[in-house]
Amino acid sequence: MDANRGLRGTVRTKDGWAVRHAIVTVMNLAGDQVAREQTGEDGVLAAGPLPAGTYTVIVTAMGFHPAAATMIVSGAGTADIGKVVLGRAGGAELPPPGIWTIDPAHSNIGAVAQHIGLSSVRGRFAAFEGRVEITEPVENSRVTARIEAASIETGNKMRDDHLRSADFLNADVHPALTYEGHGLTSIGPDRWTVHGHLTLNGITQPVDLDMTYLGTGPDPWGGTRAAFRATAELPRKDFAIRFNQIVEAGISLVGESLKVELEIQALHGEALP
Repeated sequence: MDANRGLRGTVRTKDGWAVRHAIVTVMNLAGDQVAREQTGEDGVLAAGPLPAGTYTVIVTAMGFHPAAATMIVSGAGTADIGKVVLGRAGGAELPPPGIWTIDPAHSNIGAVAQHIGLSSVRGRFAAFEGRVEITEPVENSRVTARIEAASIETGNKMRDDHLRSADFLNADVHPALTYEGHGLTSIGPDRWTVHGHLTLNGITQPVDLDMTYLGTGPDPWGGTRAAFRATAELPRKDFAIRFNQIVEAGISLVGESLKVELEIQALHGEALP
């Protein structure tokens, strides 16, 4: 195929992301379909020549609002639809590619454990750092985080000291929890599964996060921030945290799983101001 002939164009989101596998349908003035093409992984359309004339082009993609435009094909069969911009349907625009640094002052890493089968005890880690690398395609994005085990706080010193001991976090031997996320899978508008591995108590296990993307916007200090919320369920035995006591009626003092709750703000750039 002559690279200078045929149907050309690109399909992008409002914030510049490539729309992969968008469907480009070409209709003549009588309403008949004369071509149906698909963009590649880079959002680029490259198809064969069309008969000269005037056409309507309709661009659709799953998760996006459709767009339509009029196109004139030259006598050589060449036409360029230019850059077609699609808006996301039912969700916020994705953050721009690049490095995003987690802001601990405006983020929270919490943990919830069941207590004697009746209520929950909540704690938080006061010291942590990390970053998110947004790539194109976004499914290849990565996240890294380091959490100081000894920074656990539940509002009770005796309990906190016990949680730092070898019965639980073993903070003297394993001072940090780390998470390495290596990919995303979309599960709905603004919802993603983050695939990764958590190292806790010296043991590394696969842990997926159920993440909600809350949007991106400017902050009062001239930066751009993105916000995320995520949860995960961790069976304690997977990380060799087996401490327990049995109270009346055979009820365990501490639940067998731990729920992790994340509220994250990340600033666009390699470092915090």
